[in-house]
Amino acid sequence: MSDPTFGIAITRVDNEPRPAIGADMSVIGLVGTAPDANPDVFPLNTPVLVFSDSVASLTALGVAGTIPAQVELVNAQLGEFQVAARVVIVRVEEGTDEDETMSNLIGSSALKTGIHALTVAGPILGVVPRLIGVPGYTYQQRDGLGTLTLGTQGSNLTEAPTVVFTGGGTDPDKILPTAHAVLGTGANAGKVTSLVIDTAGENLSGLLTVSFTGGGSDAGKVLPTATAVIETLANPVCAALPAVLAKLLAHAVVTGPHSTLQAFTDWRETIQSDRIIPVETWVKYGVDANLLDSVGAILGIAARRDHEKGGKPFHSWANQAVQGIVGPSRPIDFSLTDGSTEGQQILSLNGGVILRGEAGVESAVASGGFAFVGTDNAGEDDLWRFYNVTRGRDYIHLLFLRTLRFYLGRFNLTGQTIEAILNTMKSALRDLQADGDILGFKVGFSRDQNSPESLRLGKFTVDFAAEEAPVLRYLGIRSSRYRPALDDLLDDLMASLDQAA
Repeated sequence: MSDPTFGIAITRVDNEPRPAIGADMSVIGLVGTAPDANPDVFPLNTPVLVFSDSVASLTALGVAGTIPAQVELVNAQLGEFQVAARVVIVRVEEGTDEDETMSNLIGSSALKTGIHALTVAGPILGVVPRLIGVPGYTYQQRDGLGTLTLGTQGSNLTEAPTVVFTGGGTDPDKILPTAHAVLGTGANAGKVTSLVIDTAGENLSGLLTVSFTGGGSDAGKVLPTATAVIETLANPVCAALPAVLAKLLAHAVVTGPHSTLQAFTDWRETIQSDRIIPVETWVKYGVDANLLDSVGAILGIAARRDHEKGGKPFHSWANQAVQGIVGPSRPIDFSLTDGSTEGQQILSLNGGVILRGEAGVESAVASGGFAFVGTDNAGEDDLWRFYNVTRGRDYIHLLFLRTLRFYLGRFNLTGQTIEAILNTMKSALRDLQADGDILGFKVGFSRDQNSPESLRLGKFTVDFAAEEAPVLRYLGIRSSRYRPALDDLLDDLMASLDQAA
């Protein structure tokens, strides 16, 4: 027996609520090129954790490629008492052309290369990057074959006809699409039942004509007809990011065409993810005012804001100064009071912009310097429109994961255990409410979700609801005349006259 016959027994009671442990949401992940980097320090397709002020790390990174200047932009945004940001760098090989480099950046989910290398940062480095950037390669788009519609099916075909494309504009770099026809069987024998697009082509700017050849040697054969429609395709990096972001519970800042409102609109229409934060504007940087992707600046502001708020991601990055740049990539017309300006139009499309301050202009966003304005993600659900709300909910979910996993397997499913879990959750949410990160919450459980059979299997379901604080992005002021002031004036005059008499 373990208890002494003559002595003292001490048993630790461990059914109290656990202290909530939040996750670090401010680790930045950059995927890009650095051809001069020391391969021993920065091997290809391998996540490497650096502190952004590390002389040794930045020296080993070199100055060429898309990554080094972005680290400098991150550093330029850091706030008071903030020495450095933690940055996970994934270096990929620079290709012989833009397409090859982009393919290297996207990488392979199976081989964990490119952006997918970020998913193994946790096991390898002990940190998970949750602010992601792929500088220089999120705005490019191709005009290619979007839809291929079968008109007439043809008849008496003994083999699938060959699909032939002609036209497509005069761009010398155009690449025509390819497709193949599928013959039917049974009642559709000898007819084409569908057309399959194999490649979309590139740089198509004019009408595509579709024709068919072949189809067998039957003298009575009739070839099918079809029509093709060109459309602007999504950026491949932006298309690949959501799957990676979902695994990491991360958000990515992606920059679009920094040229015209129409170009940004076309690009924005190809993106749908509440984990992607679209930004229109690039920046001018350095003595020569070189054009540079602004992603490092935006991610640096994000890290600064999290730092200012105790490491919690519940606050927007909007209306924040952008430091270390000599200007935005282009001037964008903006007014706080006029929704028809270009800047307001970009914001209405959920984009972010970098604006120049204007001294003496009350409707400008600032009196001087440069400011980032952007509150939205590129999701479809307006309930989760603000990125500070989606990042905040990630923080709550990760907080519960890190804290409540302690109970799994250590405790039996008893009333005391459930009460301790509920109290742990309430305590964590109460602290967030006290700091103004959430407006309110509710924690409980439903009998409908917890049957005796589920309890016997060791399963218990807890319900919680919380309301993250929305960002203030519109302030309406109603202005009118105030007639009672005239009554007060008359009363004062009458009182003065009475005293004089």
